[in-house]
Amino acid sequence: MSEICKNWSQWLKSTRFSYMDETQLSQTMNWLKLVRDIILNNASIKPNDTVIDIGTGTGLLAFGVLERLNEKGKIIFSDKFEDCLQECKKFLATLDIVPQYEFLLSGCEDIKLPKEAVDKALMRSVMVHILDKQVAINEIYRIIKFGGIFSAFEPIINSNTRYYELVTPDDVNDYEDFKRAESELMSDPNDSLTNFNAESLGANLENAGFKNATIDVQESASRYLVKPNTVPTWFDAPPSPGAKSMKEKFLLYFDEAKVNKFIASVDKTLTGKEIDVKSKVALIRAIKD
Repeated sequence: MSEICKNWSQWLKSTRFSYMDETQLSQTMNWLKLVRDIILNNASIKPNDTVIDIGTGTGLLAFGVLERLNEKGKIIFSDKFEDCLQECKKFLATLDIVPQYEFLLSGCEDIKLPKEAVDKALMRSVMVHILDKQVAINEIYRIIKFGGIFSAFEPIINSNTRYYELVTPDDVNDYEDFKRAESELMSDPNDSLTNFNAESLGANLENAGFKNATIDVQESASRYLVKPNTVPTWFDAPPSPGAKSMKEKFLLYFDEAKVNKFIASVDKTLTGKEIDVKSKVALIRAIKD
């Protein structure tokens, strides 16, 4: 198994939440369950459906589907990384259920299924890791039967609260330099995390052939206390395996001493304070007519 495969399962289970304390982690887990239920409800899962969970990861959506199917339906755990599928298999082995599932080792830009193979296609936070969204959405359209539904959730990363919005020029070193760099990084067309928004996703869906697509954009805000060591973790944790951390991205602009000084000043300013952060998400529901 490749190192990136190992890193994906580790990242999904630990790294992506490494900066959170127990309270934040509990809130996030509850939020993920809510997201799961919204995606499944939007898909209108029926007992006899064939459903694919694209980029299943640790199987949050797929296991939810299993609860809604009967013995004639089927869920396909699909992921491009073998270690993610193995994690799901380990958990399935602990359950006493009818084997109404399959595993598909496949990326979402080239899904290894014939056309019109599934009734419903589900996805959670996968497009954010795909550079060419159009190619992936074209594939999703291809594998869904006519009358079928694509239901998904994607975070709109480029709308998140930015570091420079949490501090002032009086708080940190080289404020304007880092503000400029962060603004450029958050609008980079060659970064899958930031090269899209709700409008571009809508265009992708229409171009693929979906005629009845809705994108519900929701903004959430939260307040929490910044604890010691939280800020350095923000800058050091990669957004996905193989991707550059925020610190590494800043190092493309500035030398290490300058970046370290900036991070230290942000850390000093925010640790022990309550901060407000916001983010936007897109809930997608599209029917193939």
